[in-house]
Amino acid sequence: MSNRRLALVTGASSGIGEGFARALAARDWDLCLVARRTDRMKSLSEELQGRHGCEVQVVRADLSTPRGVDDAIVGFDRIGRELDLLVNNAGIGTYGAFHSLPLERELEMIDLNVRALVALTGHFLPGMVSRARGGIIQVASTTSFQPVPYMATYGASKAFVLHFAEAVARETMGTGVRVLAVCPGHTPTEFQKKSGADRRPARTTSQTVEGVVLEALQAFEQTDAHVVVTGWPNRMLTQLRRVLPRRALSWAVGRGFKPR
Repeated sequence: MSNRRLALVTGASSGIGEGFARALAARDWDLCLVARRTDRMKSLSEELQGRHGCEVQVVRADLSTPRGVDDAIVGFDRIGRELDLLVNNAGIGTYGAFHSLPLERELEMIDLNVRALVALTGHFLPGMVSRARGGIIQVASTTSFQPVPYMATYGASKAFVLHFAEAVARETMGTGVRVLAVCPGHTPTEFQKKSGADRRPARTTSQTVEGVVLEALQAFEQTDAHVVVTGWPNRMLTQLRRVLPRRALSWAVGRGFKPR
């Protein structure tokens, strides 16, 4: 059996999840990859095993459903090892006025972005606390910090992730378990196209997947912070909530996101 640490990464078939998988493998972690697209995960698994000599397990699961969450847990349990790091990255988004969007998709977003994240945290965290070691990275967003018109449900779901992560981080201080909320801004990935956010007229500064993951892991490994906003322009933008009245902030964000 491998003596490397083991990380479970959700949403690992592309984007930031894939970025975490690559970076952790390069840091001598073994991996359990969870996503819906088995073909992509298998290809990534073969590449990482060949390049880094790590063990990589692939678990297909649709985390937007309770059964999918169970599939992920059962798939991980088959490995027969304890989990050292959970990266809750899987998520979806939509773009447009809430009343114009399919309600089913909005509810699916809540199930994936919120319910699955809480369920996986609730499953793995007690064991970490009892062993007095482990970590959880919750991927939130810069949209966590203020209302986001035209991405209303997505922004609200990420606000939940941020507040949940901060609260659990405080609760677990002194237990040997590290909990960190990571808040990236605009990052060019498949998420932008799938959510429709690539159509929005305004553009904030972009950061690469590699840049997001590097800052996240540096914060996780080298600091005791509960939250990291990646990219200095994003850190500046998230401070607007401290100087603008809430109504003015909502107006400014809505103006930037409103479809033309």
